[in-house]
Amino acid sequence: MRLPDTAHTSRPWRIHELTPEFRLEDVWALPTPGGPDDFPRLVRLIASGNASQNSKGAARALWMIRLKLGKILGWDGPDAGPGPDAGPGPDRPSLRGRLPADLRDLPPGLDFRALPFTPLYLTADEFAAEIINRTVHGVLHLGWVRDGAGLRDGAGLRDAAGRYHGQLAVLVKPNGLLGTGYMAAITPFRHLIVYPPMIRQIGQAWRTRGAGATPGSAPART
Repeated sequence: MRLPDTAHTSRPWRIHELTPEFRLEDVWALPTPGGPDDFPRLVRLIASGNASQNSKGAARALWMIRLKLGKILGWDGPDAGPGPDAGPGPDRPSLRGRLPADLRDLPPGLDFRALPFTPLYLTADEFAAEIINRTVHGVLHLGWVRDGAGLRDGAGLRDAAGRYHGQLAVLVKPNGLLGTGYMAAITPFRHLIVYPPMIRQIGQAWRTRGAGATPGSAPART
């Protein structure tokens, strides 16, 4: 379920202090009902890459096309070349340089190699990772929020005491004209073709793993 921007901007997330010049592209409620302690499970699920790798049909095709184009055109490499549209470097530093002391240490064992993102920080209810390439400096943000009124859909989001669910936000800073044009071109495809099946896949994987069986339950091992 796509949410209004205020679902992200109204919350006291730590990411706000790190990304003042970034644009909020999307906010989505994830069909991942659970208890207050289930957030680490969601982070591991997203980090595994299952949502993108298991996508089917048009969404899968678009994902593969983007990866192929990035490889051919050098959009995604850390050494994408000099100039204003280059990858990470002095002119486009990682957000890790902005992290306050209490966010700098990532927990051991957090493996994000299945996706083209680099972890930034992890708290009890918030996770952020970044990608820097020739088109965009992007941030994937996950939050763990208490269920609220109106969050009802066929995937199992319900109003109930002690119930929580994941919330996904995407923030971007386009890199020059290439990045601005690229983001404008892919926006309708992301909203109509990419995100809906990806979010359904996240919900399916969450239910398959049996997460959040009871409010407040400890995360099961994976």
